[in-house]
Amino acid sequence: MEKKIITISREFGSGGRTVGHMVAEALGIPFYDKDLVDHIALESGFSPKFIEEHGEHAPGKSLFSYAFAHQGIPGAISGLSTADFLWNIQCSVILQLAEKGPCVIVGRNADYILKDRKDCFHAFIHADNDFRAERIVKMYGETEKSPESRLQEKDKRRKVNYQHYTGRDWGRSQNYDISLSTSTLGIEKCAQIIVDLVNESK
Repeated sequence: MEKKIITISREFGSGGRTVGHMVAEALGIPFYDKDLVDHIALESGFSPKFIEEHGEHAPGKSLFSYAFAHQGIPGAISGLSTADFLWNIQCSVILQLAEKGPCVIVGRNADYILKDRKDCFHAFIHADNDFRAERIVKMYGETEKSPESRLQEKDKRRKVNYQHYTGRDWGRSQNYDISLSTSTLGIEKCAQIIVDLVNESK
């Protein structure tokens, strides 16, 4: 079956967002990353900054952090914690965008949310720590935390969020159609591989 919807899951600093953007440009289809955040913000009433921070990251580095997800962030809506309310909105928006037609969606557990669609191609982008550490410093600058600590914390929170809402292991190869290393293959090559595979499905 032709693959029309491409989801890009990625380790922090691996260049997954860039890969996704390149794939969308090469295929001439919409790219949802920042636009996805804006859609979710509009539907939820939360600010884009809030969505960026909480939309695909657990409140802490443990599954137990969800027991307190309503604390420190604005209340609970319709009996749901803020985290669960946001998850429901995120699912709805991603399903709606996929219904509109071919597109590339980055992050936000889209691979799981769209798992029942046969026209999806799911990619996981990763890289070695040195590559990612150098890249985040170049892109986001230095902070009081070491690049290695920043990578570990961000990925851990993504992993916990994914496990909490999907019951699956984030980054596990069986969850994706392909897993690519940008530190081995390069960002452009990873994008081209995905484009070629999607075109071959037509």
